[in-house]
Formats: sequence, structure tokens, C-alpha cells
Amino acid sequence: MLELREATVSYGKVTALHRLSLFVGQGQVVTIIGANGAGKSTTLRAISGLARLTSGEIRFQDARIDNLAADVIVSRGISHVPEGRRVFPDMTVRENLMTGAFRRRFGPEVDADLEQTLVRFPRLAERSQQLARTLSGGEQQMLAIGRALMARPALLLLDEPSMGLAPVIIDEIGSIIRSINQTGVPVVLVEQNAELALSLADYAYVLERGRLCLEGEAASLRDNELVRTAYLGV
Repeated sequence: MLELREATVSYGKVTALHRLSLFVGQGQVVTIIGANGAGKSTTLRAISGLARLTSGEIRFQDARIDNLAADVIVSRGISHVPEGRRVFPDMTVRENLMTGAFRRRFGPEVDADLEQTLVRFPRLAERSQQLARTLSGGEQQMLAIGRALMARPALLLLDEPSMGLAPVIIDEIGSIIRSINQTGVPVVLVEQNAELALSLADYAYVLERGRLCLEGEAASLRDNELVRTAYLGV
């Protein structure tokens, strides 16, 4: 589905990502973990066209995409839920969801997807006419994910979906990610909550200062001494 080949991203003289190679297979949940400043969000921004590569390449479904504009990448099937949710605060829940379908032709299919999204997120259905700024943090995260799903993505990028949320809401977000993946949509998950990330993922990459320092099956990394000490707090 997705492959990064020695992807490097620099901001001026600062290199945020150093020759990262990463692979996402069909139907997988792949997580990227690491401390603040490790290059996790930069990786997602590079995939979605918001950060340009200095060198290397990114391929999606066997076609190179690192030279494409962000809106074209969305039309190719990649949806990005950014850190901090970034909903439109003065638009209603329903209006926010419809913005996710901006690359599609509005009609019965989009209407059906909207209703399906509201069924998936009952709290959003209850608040469909409320302004997004009136929602709780967890509800805004659900809205951001629902908006991304309105594009009918072939690949979903999630950046820190548990950030700032209460434990019970984090569990709910985890269940939502599982249910999305069970429909066949592969997910790239960036998370500082390594316990959550490794419990959801099939495969994991650990970044440190923009460099890949460890990778492997998520279940095996949960038992890795370095990961346990540095990221799981045990």
C-alpha cells in the first residue's frame, strides 16, 4: 500500500527526518512511536504532501506521490487526521463532516456515507447541528476521524488521536481505530501513548531524533527492554 524509501525532510538547516524507510501492507495498522521531536508528525506530513522531501521517495499503490499536491494525494485515497484535531469551530458537526467529501461529487453516495458516519459515531449524530467548538475534546476527535472517513480513504493517517483525552475516551478511540481497520482500511498511527499504539498495531517503527532506531512486530516490541523502559514506563 505505502512505502517510504530513504525519505528525508529538512526545514532550513534542520533535518527533521533522516533517510526513513517504512512499509505499510494492505489491511495493516502500522504505528510510529517516539518522543517529542522524533519526526513522527513530519513523517505523516510528508506522506500527505504537507512537507516536501529533500531526498528519497514515497510510493502509494505502486505510484510515486511525493511530488504531488496535498489535495491530489487526498484524491488518490490518503486521508490525514492531524494532531490537535483541527475541526472548523464555527461550522456544525454535519458541515464539518461534509468538508471531508470535498473531492467527491455530492449525491446519493456521499449522503449515504454521511449517514453511515453518523451511525458509527452516535454522539456526532446527537450533535449534528451543534457548532464544532461546543464539542468535548473526545467528540472533536471523533469528528476529525469521521471527516477523514468521508473521503472514503484507502489509507488513514492518524496523528496523536489520544492526546489530551481522558482514559475512558482513549479506550473508545482505540475501539474506533480497530473497527475502521476491520473494514479493510490500513492505518498509520502516530502516538506518544506507546501502550495504546502497540496494542492496536501489527507493526511498529520507533524514531529517535528523526532516525529509525528500532522496528518490528508490535507484539514483540512490547516485550523489548528498550521500548519498555523508554516508552512504556516499566
